[in-house]
Amino acid sequence: MSDLLALLQEFHREKLAALLQHQAGARLVDQYDLNNTYQYIVNREETQLSWVAAAIAELGGTTADAAEPDRSAGGNGRGTARAVFEEDASEAQAFVDRWRPRIDGMANARHAKMLRVILGEVLEQKRFFEQALAGRTDLLGRRGEAVGPAHGEVLPSRWIE
Repeated sequence: MSDLLALLQEFHREKLAALLQHQAGARLVDQYDLNNTYQYIVNREETQLSWVAAAIAELGGTTADAAEPDRSAGGNGRGTARAVFEEDASEAQAFVDRWRPRIDGMANARHAKMLRVILGEVLEQKRFFEQALAGRTDLLGRRGEAVGPAHGEVLPSRWIE
C-alpha cells in the first residue's frame, strides 16, 4: 500500500507542476481563444488533482504545495505564444511517456483507471497545443457566423482599479 501511496504522491507532484506551468503559460498567451483554451486546461487539471488528492487521502497520505514557476518563453507576441505551445506539447508527451508504463504495471485497478483517464486528457491537451501551433483558434468550438471571429486579446492583469 505504501508503494501505491508513493506513486500517487509522485504523480500528484508532477501533475501539480504541469498545472502551475500552464497557469504561467496562460499569462504569456494573450490571444483570447487560445487563452481560453489554457483556462479550460487549468480547470481540468484542478479537477484531476482533486481526484488524485482524494485517493492519497484515502490511503492516509498528504499532498504538497508548490510555487508557480517563473516562466518566460522566447520571443514576444506570437513568438512567445508559439514557444509556450511547443514547450507544453513536448512536455505533455513526455509526461505520458514517463507515466504510461508505470500505470500499466499498477495492481490497483481503480487508481490505475483514474490515472489512465488523466493521461488521456493530457493527450487531449497536447492536441490543443499542436492545433494552436498550426494556427487554429477554434480549439474549444467554432463561433456562429452572426458572432464572427474573435480577434481580441486578454488583459495582462485580471483586476483593474
